[in-house]
Amino acid sequence: MTEDDRARAATIFDVARLAGVSHQTVSRVLNDMPNVRPATRQRVENAIKQLRYVPSPAARAMVTRRSRTIGLITTGSADYGPSSTALHFNETARDARYAVITAGLLEADAVHVRSAAELLVRQNVEAIVLIVQQRAAVEGIAGVDLGVPVVAVASEDRGVPHRVQLDQYAGSRAAVDHLAALGHRDIRHIAGPADSMDAAERLRGWFGGLAAHGLVSREPMVGDWTPASGYAHGVRLAAEGAATAVVVANDQMALGLIRAYTEAGLSVPGDLSVVGFDDIPEAEYLSPPLTTVRQDFTVLGRAAMETVLEVLGERPPEAGAIAAVSGVSLVQRASTAPPAARAPRAAAAPAPSRGRTL
Repeated sequence: MTEDDRARAATIFDVARLAGVSHQTVSRVLNDMPNVRPATRQRVENAIKQLRYVPSPAARAMVTRRSRTIGLITTGSADYGPSSTALHFNETARDARYAVITAGLLEADAVHVRSAAELLVRQNVEAIVLIVQQRAAVEGIAGVDLGVPVVAVASEDRGVPHRVQLDQYAGSRAAVDHLAALGHRDIRHIAGPADSMDAAERLRGWFGGLAAHGLVSREPMVGDWTPASGYAHGVRLAAEGAATAVVVANDQMALGLIRAYTEAGLSVPGDLSVVGFDDIPEAEYLSPPLTTVRQDFTVLGRAAMETVLEVLGERPPEAGAIAAVSGVSLVQRASTAPPAARAPRAAAAPAPSRGRTL
């Protein structure tokens, strides 16, 4: 690449990096706006000359023009919870007369999230919203000066000052409380992936619930949110034959678990009570209908956009916002019951899966 090629390729973000400032500061210099210190202005001008940067009309307007556009970053597969949250976020944004540009990422690492955020800023968005579960996705953007506010839908504090969350801990505690009230004493847990903030909070709630009832915790099993991983752990639990109840970190894994018990000739809730998490639309139509922790994704999506509107309404960034949305409740159905009195039995061998289409 020639020097001319490099000059033509230079962007406002290249100038900002070289000068050690935000892209918004570069825009202020380009527009000859006040409130830029002389030394900072000089660094920016030197960077512009060094890179031979020629600003586009869009870059010149980046500070002064309202776009009424919000950037949305989502990661991972199209799971029910994040997808529903994004849907209701979009609806609330539309009601507020904002457009939404969405960047959907399969990879949730810091590099991809940062690149997506910078791309959205180049589209002149006024704020960026993250709907993610992975810690790395939030941490990758938390320390970056994008020049626009960032709101995270995240159940852990990972450095983004504005975030909204549902109380995953309380939901998991409610599941344990329900099972303990039925008389269960060996309550296991199938957790979500280790890098998931939601999974960590649900795991913490399970531990907290067991401790509150004086119950011993056994090593949690770790799944990947899929029915297949729930099935695999169900085969193991059915073979052991010790647990009488299990809290599963999402409904999809609970579906696989119930399939494994059915194939082993065991019953839910006769041999094992099962509580899921999310209350997916299919939960009440499973056999048996699934007791689960319902999350109000409608409220969560709306809260995310309402927080954006508050931030854009001149609230000082240093004030921050952590909105704990009240939208978690236990839905009791037929997959839980008091533990049946049973004699010790030999470990059951699971029946063939017959292809186990999940």
